[in-house]
Amino acid sequence: MALSMYDVSIPAFIRALTNLSAILEKGAAHAQAQGMDPADLIQTRLIADMDTLAAQVQRASDAAKGCAARLAGIEVPSYADTEATFPELQERIAKTVGFLKSVRPEQLEGSESREIELKLRQGAVTFDGKSYLLGFALPNFYFHITTAYDILRHKGVQIGKMDYLGSR
Repeated sequence: MALSMYDVSIPAFIRALTNLSAILEKGAAHAQAQGMDPADLIQTRLIADMDTLAAQVQRASDAAKGCAARLAGIEVPSYADTEATFPELQERIAKTVGFLKSVRPEQLEGSESREIELKLRQGAVTFDGKSYLLGFALPNFYFHITTAYDILRHKGVQIGKMDYLGSR
């Protein structure tokens, strides 16, 4: 049996977001153990022109829910991007995973050829569903997951590759 668009997207998003949630728990525990203001960790950037930890979580959420919705041909849920605490970031991840779990495999059937148009700062870009998923959505999603991981590592949170990959 061939891999479906669902198989390549929804489970991967859920797994990585679940792992991100566990990594954020370790970040919150690290901040508490170090006597650090959690807000300082949440507002950390790797470099001045990159987004904060909070924004990395928000962008990963946006990439996952946006991809799932576009491939399913349904409305993309809109979240306010106001998360400023670890519990709020965890809530954002939980809402995103809840949405992803509501998307059924049959909703993505045939989506590899569905036209997907994105309005980016540089202008509109059009993809077929397969190119969108494999060449844009998944790389973008993993960029933000990885950057969130990197920010936490940079600030001394004791996480490693298996935290990123998860238990299975």
